[in-house]
Amino acid sequence: MTKNQVGCQTIGCRVVSCRHNENGSYCALTRIDVEPCCNGCHSGNPEDESLCGSYSQR
Repeated sequence: MTKNQVGCQTIGCRVVSCRHNENGSYCALTRIDVEPCCNGCHSGNPEDESLCGSYSQR
């Protein structure tokens, strides 16, 4: 990503239980934080490696 693209991307999200989800497919936040699921997992499985740290329940 180039510097002039920062802030221009959109974030797709299908987690409808999150208060930031709009229309079942879009994240309304201008920024999200992606965090590791646990320290030292490194399994390579997506569900083990990361999660949205910006999630907030509706």
